[in-house]
Amino acid sequence: MKFFLILFMFWGIEHTVLAAEKKAEENIADKIPARIHISYTVHTGIGHGELNEIVDISQKSDTHTFNISSNAQATGIFKVIKPGNIVRNSRGTVTKKGLQPTYYSDQRTNNKPSLALFDWENQTLTLRHEDKETVEPLASGTLDRLSLSYSFIFSSPANLQPGALLEIYVTDGRGLQLIQFKVSQEKLNTPLGELETILLTKLHTKQDKMQRKIWLAPRYHMIPVRIQSVETDGLEVDKMIASIDLGNTDNYSCCSH
Repeated sequence: MKFFLILFMFWGIEHTVLAAEKKAEENIADKIPARIHISYTVHTGIGHGELNEIVDISQKSDTHTFNISSNAQATGIFKVIKPGNIVRNSRGTVTKKGLQPTYYSDQRTNNKPSLALFDWENQTLTLRHEDKETVEPLASGTLDRLSLSYSFIFSSPANLQPGALLEIYVTDGRGLQLIQFKVSQEKLNTPLGELETILLTKLHTKQDKMQRKIWLAPRYHMIPVRIQSVETDGLEVDKMIASIDLGNTDNYSCCSH
């Protein structure tokens, strides 16, 4: 009898320890790293390229800020057709509702950058493109093209249920538009292996026929692992994840899912 009692006690202790370890692993997986470095391979209708993007989260007093930098360049023969880089930057604050950008820039080689300046206090959005400046009303939840892709890292998974419809105002520094995404699920083969993903498919309108799909990986904090689009000039672009570096695993940001 004593033997079975001792055996039961050891089983209970081991079960409790394993449960605690599993819970700790889940909490760690749930936390968002302070730095995320993503590399993509880019395929287009006229050539190939590579894209590197870095998401940084930092804290100053009680405010948490984000900075997203993106650098795209052509490779091979595509570099002859499309020389130079496309450099984008988005920065702002991290709120309870997600990302709230304050500044966005889109710089093409030998061209002046397109800018979007977010004034949340006065609810105005200032756009600067090709020496022209326009001011638009700033709707709640407005994002720029770069922060859009990473905003789902900081938003509630409850918003991404299959069948849901997302409506988001997005700017590229040239204009402002309301984009609708339909949410679904899809298994995706990637260089990281087969992943369960949340697929966001942009719905077309008469005014905007630009196509866009975003595959988000819950396993990797809802990081976009693939993005397909047809640009306004008709160029088809397919960005596939090549690698993800989550930095120091002991260094987490303010936030969790």
